[in-house]
Formats: sequence, structure tokens, C-alpha cells
Amino acid sequence: MNLALFSPDEISHPLPRSDRRARHVLDVLHGTVGTQFDVGLVNGPRGKATVQSIDAEAISLAFEWTVPPPAADPITLLIGLSRPQTARDILREATTLGVSAIHFVATEKTEPGYAHSTLWRDGEWQRHVLAGAEQAFSTQVPTVTADSKLAAALTTLPPEVLRLALDNYEATAPLAGYAGWRDASPATPVVLAFGPERGWSPRDRQELKTADFPFVHLGSRVYRLETAVIAALTLVKSARGTWSA
Repeated sequence: MNLALFSPDEISHPLPRSDRRARHVLDVLHGTVGTQFDVGLVNGPRGKATVQSIDAEAISLAFEWTVPPPAADPITLLIGLSRPQTARDILREATTLGVSAIHFVATEKTEPGYAHSTLWRDGEWQRHVLAGAEQAFSTQVPTVTADSKLAAALTTLPPEVLRLALDNYEATAPLAGYAGWRDASPATPVVLAFGPERGWSPRDRQELKTADFPFVHLGSRVYRLETAVIAALTLVKSARGTWSA
């Protein structure tokens, strides 16, 4: 844990010793009264926390905020609803790399049962984005949804975004060489669309084409979905010059 993240309503109360952040302070940092460690407010500033007291039930902390939050990199991921373990990996790693939103959507080839996983039903997904942000030493946590169909999600996109769909079959141009990067600034919002593990269906592709998504590829190799997301984000951030975001 490079950074311990807190929500605003947590900082005015002692932290139970059973909390993962308290365990990190006590068991990993071997913290005592006076120990300082790096903290952040979710989508807010960073700073330092100082251990004020430790008892059998909780530790008390004092917070000082010193570093204002940077602007989020305006990259949105539109991803076919996938296996829960794949989604967990994507939530964590995409947050670590830095995106503003991750929308998992039902496509024609989506397994319906995935939407009822504990990942979505019980709010488990929040734990994975927090872990990704803490790993990145960042307070930025993306907006996450998993309750829309592809067609409905496409209608909510603003008209000025740069749109790209990853596809192994119909794409003729590589993502790395996409000509649109020449006219896009680091501030231009980007939406990257990925099919689920079974890929896009013909109907999905038609919906993407209707929504003005050109198809691009990552080369001749076929990647796991979670690997494709990381590779695509790497290329997009490099092309946009936003590795500091």
C-alpha cells in the first residue's frame, strides 16, 4: 500500500484495528504514536496522517492535506461485461494506469450471470479500484458502472470524444498508428471500447459503427482482455503524452 485512501466521512473517526489500513500501519509500518504515513482523500488531496493514539480497539489519526488533486486523464473504458476475475484485474490495473471512467456493458456475447456476481451485487468492485489508486500513489478513483447494455451506453457519449473500438477481426489499422492522434491534444476525451472475452458480435460491431467508432487493433497476437486493456492504455497515454496523469 503506497498510499492509504480515505473517504471524507472516515477522517473524523478512529480507525478500527481490524481495518486493512490500520493493519498496514501497525503490522507493516510497525507504527507507534507519532508515526506518519502517506494518505489521500478519494478524488481529493494527498497529505500525511500522524498516529495520535493506539488502543485495543482502534487507532486515532490526525490528517494534514498538502498536495491538491491532479486532473483526471479523460479516458473512458467501455468494456463488454466479462468474467468477474477478469473484471477485478481490469478495475485494479486500469485505475493504476489512470482513467476517468470504466463502464462494463452487456453485449450480445456477454454471459448473463456475470452481472449477478458478488463483484457487482455487493459493491466489491470498490475495493479493487481503491487498491489500484493506492498502488499508483494517486487519489483518483474512476467512475464505475456495470448496469447498461452496449447500445444504451453508446447513446450517452458526448459528441466531441475521440472514439476507438478494439477488434481482432475487422480492424485494418493499428492503434499505435491511428491518424487521429495528430489532431488530438492531451485534453481531448477518449473512449476505448473492448469486447468481452468472446469478442464483439456482428450486431455489436454494427452498433459501434453507427456510433462512429473506427476499429483498430493491437497487432497480430490475440491477448487476454485484461492484457489488451493494459496494452491499449499504454499506447494511448504514450500517443497523448499523458504518462504524468
